[in-house]
Amino acid sequence: MPELDMNKATTALVVIDLQKGIAAQPTQPHASHEVIRNAARLVTAFRKNAMPVFLVHVVSTPETMLKIKSDSTFSRTGPMPPDWSEFIPEIAPVATDVVIGKKQWGAFYGTDLELQLRRRGMDTIVLCGIATDFGVESTARFAYEYGFQQVFAEDAMASMSAEQHHAAINFIFKRMGRVRTTDEILAAIG
Repeated sequence: MPELDMNKATTALVVIDLQKGIAAQPTQPHASHEVIRNAARLVTAFRKNAMPVFLVHVVSTPETMLKIKSDSTFSRTGPMPPDWSEFIPEIAPVATDVVIGKKQWGAFYGTDLELQLRRRGMDTIVLCGIATDFGVESTARFAYEYGFQQVFAEDAMASMSAEQHHAAINFIFKRMGRVRTTDEILAAIG
C-alpha cells in the first residue's frame, strides 16, 4: 500500500454521528470506546494543525424522520433521551469546528456540508464515525460523486456487525478512496 500523502491546507476531518445516542450502541469489529478514542485522536490532531473539523450528528425527531416503508428498520423501545443527539464529550465542538445537523443517513443531502467544505478550499476528507455502512458510507458515496478525495479511518469507525463493517471497507471504500488506520493518518499529517 502506498504511503499516505495529504495536503494539510486542503484536507478536512468529517466525523459522523459520534453522539451520545449512537455511540452508546454496541459495535463491531471495533468497540465504540475504541472508535471514540481513535476519532478523538484525529480531532485533536486536526485542530492542532489548524485543519477543519466537521462534526456531524443526527438532529431528526420522530416528526421529521423519513417515513420509508422497508423490510427492516431500526427499532426504538420508546422516545429518544433528551441528550440523544449531543456529541460525546471526547469530541465536544470548539469554536473552530463546523457542526452539521442532518436528518438522514448521509451528511451531504439537505445540509450545507459541501458548501462549507468548498468555501474552505477542501478537496480531501478524512471520514470516521458510526456506523460504517450507514452514515459513513452514505456520506462517502455523495463525497465520491462530488469529486472529493477520501481517506477512511478504518479503526475509527464500526457498525452493528463485523460483517457489515468489512463489507463497506472492502467492497465500497477501497474503490472510492484510501483505507488507512488512525496511526497512518496521524503520521501523514505530522
